[in-house]
Amino acid sequence: MIKRNFAKIRKGASNALTYVLLATLGILWVLPIFYLVYTAFRITPSTGIINTLFPTNLKLGIGNFIKLFQDTMFARWLMNTILVAVCSCALTTAFILMVSYALSRLRFRTRKPIMNVLLVLGMFPGFMSMIAVYFILKAMGLTNSLLALILVYSGSAALSYYICKGFFDTVPRAMEEAAILDGASQPIVFWKIILPMAKPIIVYTVLTSFISPWCDFIFVNTIISDRTKYTVSLGLYKMINAEKNSFNDNFTVFCAGSFVVGAIIVTLFMSMQRYYVEGVTSGAVKG
Repeated sequence: MIKRNFAKIRKGASNALTYVLLATLGILWVLPIFYLVYTAFRITPSTGIINTLFPTNLKLGIGNFIKLFQDTMFARWLMNTILVAVCSCALTTAFILMVSYALSRLRFRTRKPIMNVLLVLGMFPGFMSMIAVYFILKAMGLTNSLLALILVYSGSAALSYYICKGFFDTVPRAMEEAAILDGASQPIVFWKIILPMAKPIIVYTVLTSFISPWCDFIFVNTIISDRTKYTVSLGLYKMINAEKNSFNDNFTVFCAGSFVVGAIIVTLFMSMQRYYVEGVTSGAVKG
């Protein structure tokens, strides 16, 4: 009896400690987001971000957003980012789906070596190839252009084939065989039969392909130097570091821009969350 009560007390203490730890981590995770939103809507004579974290004369409004769109080129940067992200997302999604389907269904001699090479290459961070990519683009005369960014983001799309391949492996081959017996070619089977059933994995691929160019800073900073062709990540960075006192003067405007960028991607994820989860789980069933 004593041992049973001791076990219950120990289990209760363990659960309580776990909940306290999770709550602490949750607060630490949400606090920066809360502060970003609070600062984006904060209106004060000066930001006072260094000296006063929470000013006494706090006022909230949309003044920072008005200044963001009127006094900076944020609208142009946002349109550049949307253009690059949408084009890169479309190309990347098409490449991933086609490569994944080919590696899942077709059987050829170099299939497994290709899969292993792609998997190993995908483990290396993209910025390791940044210098080589820059000189290749410079030799082709594509530096300082949005087309260069689209090519960079979609060029390595095949390296992310494994999740989609796992989904295609779960699709019964009998459906394809029946279509082929009826006279359908392999491309028709892919476009007319497989893709209509692959909505969850397509949504997952679209979201993961969209967020990379949307948030990237390293490649943009390397390739783009024309202020009119900045994306939002590089534009906001340059804005807040343009002059010696730019950080204090423009911090609330910077937070307003970050809020807009974050709100767009969060809205996109929340609207497609169900399909995103289905895509991840279905693609992880079979390798």
